[in-house]
Amino acid sequence: MKTTIQHNNQEIEVDLSKPIDISIPLTNTDDNPIAWYIEKPVIEPVVFGDWIGKVSEGKSSTNFNNVFFNPHGHGTHTECLGHITSEFYSINQSLKKFFFLAELVSVVPEMQGEDEVITRDQIKKAWGNSSAEAIIIRTLPNFRIKKSLKYSNTNPPYLAENASQFIRENGIKHLLIDLPSVDREKDEGKLLAHKAFWNVKDVNNLNSDARLDCTITEMIFVDDHIEDGSYLLNLQIASFENDASPSKPILYAIL
Repeated sequence: MKTTIQHNNQEIEVDLSKPIDISIPLTNTDDNPIAWYIEKPVIEPVVFGDWIGKVSEGKSSTNFNNVFFNPHGHGTHTECLGHITSEFYSINQSLKKFFFLAELVSVVPEMQGEDEVITRDQIKKAWGNSSAEAIIIRTLPNFRIKKSLKYSNTNPPYLAENASQFIRENGIKHLLIDLPSVDREKDEGKLLAHKAFWNVKDVNNLNSDARLDCTITEMIFVDDHIEDGSYLLNLQIASFENDASPSKPILYAIL
C-alpha cells in the first residue's frame, strides 16, 4: 500500500505493506540475547492452587502468563535520559512522536587497545550531508548470532564520546544501534556517550539544555539485505512509565 507522507515539509512516499522490522523479539528460551549479568526472561502461566493459566494444561480457557524481563538486558529497547539521571524521567512522557526520517549506516569498529570503538570520523563519513532526525548504526561484521548473543563480560564495541557528540551537534534526536550499550561495558559509571548524546552535564542537577525528547535504542538487528541509506522510521514503544521500554523500530523504504 503506497502512501505519501508529509514530514517536516517533505513529501515522502513509502509502501506501508512492506515493513522492515529491526527489533529482536523477547523469548524465554536460550535464543534470547542477554546483557548486564542477568538471566534469560521468564514467561510462565499464573498458578492459583490447582488452576493453571494455560489452555494446553486443560485447566483454563485462556493463556494467562506473567512476564519477567529487563528492558535494558533482554532485547531491543528505547530509553530516555531518565536512564542516567537521579530525577525520574519516563520514556512514555519523553517520546511523543513516532515517525522520523532515518539514515542507516554501517561501520567497522576500530581497534583501540583492547577495545573496538566506533569513532567520530567513521560516523561523520557515513553520515555525509544527511538531514535525517535518526541514525541507525549497524556494526560490521554483522553476524546473525547478534540476535542471541550473551554479552556479559565480553567487552562489546561501543561509541566514542566525540562520536556521540557529533551525533548531537548534527541535530540527530534518535540514535539506534545493534549493541547492548553505546558505552563501554565496564567504564566505572562514566557513561560518556550517553551523556554526550543527551547533553547531560550533571546527573543530579539537570541542565536546561539537556535533550529531554531524544532517545537511544539499543540491541537492534539490521539484516545484511537491508541497504544503507534513508528510511522512514516508526519507533514503537510500550507505554511504560519507566526510563526505558521494550521497543519495535520499523523501517519503510523511501520510494
